[in-house]
Amino acid sequence: MIDKNMKILVAGAGTMGNSIAQGFATAGFKATMYSRTQKTLDSARAQIDASLKTCEEFNLLGGQKISDITARISYTQSLEEGAKGAGFVLETVAENPNVKKEIFAKIESSVAPDTIIASNASFLNIFNIAELKHMDRLVIAHYYAPAHIIPLVEVVPGPQTSEATMQKTVEIMKAIGKAPIRMKKFGVGFIVNRIQKAIGECCMDMIQEGLVEPTDIDDAVKNTLGIRLPIVGVIQTFDFQGLDNLYAIQQNAKKVYAFVEDRVKSGEFGVKTSKGLYDYQGRTPAEILAKRDELYIKMYEFLKSINAFEPV
Repeated sequence: MIDKNMKILVAGAGTMGNSIAQGFATAGFKATMYSRTQKTLDSARAQIDASLKTCEEFNLLGGQKISDITARISYTQSLEEGAKGAGFVLETVAENPNVKKEIFAKIESSVAPDTIIASNASFLNIFNIAELKHMDRLVIAHYYAPAHIIPLVEVVPGPQTSEATMQKTVEIMKAIGKAPIRMKKFGVGFIVNRIQKAIGECCMDMIQEGLVEPTDIDDAVKNTLGIRLPIVGVIQTFDFQGLDNLYAIQQNAKKVYAFVEDRVKSGEFGVKTSKGLYDYQGRTPAEILAKRDELYIKMYEFLKSINAFEPV
């Protein structure tokens, strides 16, 4: 059980930092935001105030008053003062190795030996940058913007990160209503950024080749993946495609993935055999498809009802 009296320090008050601090405060934690400049802190305060009004409009504050939430957020230009007594520190400064290295050292010198030091870094390998005396308490907790709305946080260990650090970080994320995913080890881009990079480069290639207009790509994605992915994701889609079919395609392309080949050779083809990359617990294909289709219909009708297919 995470004690919400634990002090949180968010080191960095930019777009991600102020959104993360807002999320902690909304969940009942006392959060301190650090920035070198008063101008950045003032901007962060204004952004949080505006964001909380939007959240209140959509009943996302659990009946709390905005003033009660903002009272749990403090601001400082002293990293040492902000770190004093903190049980969890999350660094959100610019993706600059020298800046991060310096701030990690200052944080460690100001916190207790068991304080977790986390980073929101997405591409930099902080485990090769930070020089801490206690590398076992260093971890990545990577959010996606807007951090106070998007549930995912990728929790990433380094070679020396302890299991206790991983477990407590996951528990803290759950305590503020996030959906943490544990990575097995560091890999540049983690999960979603790697997927987004592949999709983005593919789309830019199509535009560069003169195949389609940019807006048509978004329309195509919204009217297919936009409906399907919230229901079956990327990986479960393969089970509906049929791993035997996928395996045949991979053989033709001369790029076979062992985890697909192993399942096919074991007779696990996906939905059609009630087991593939997912285990469908003996349900028939008709039962599985009926559930999928029901959810697709509901998703499609909902997206239409909010005009999600129109440009923002």
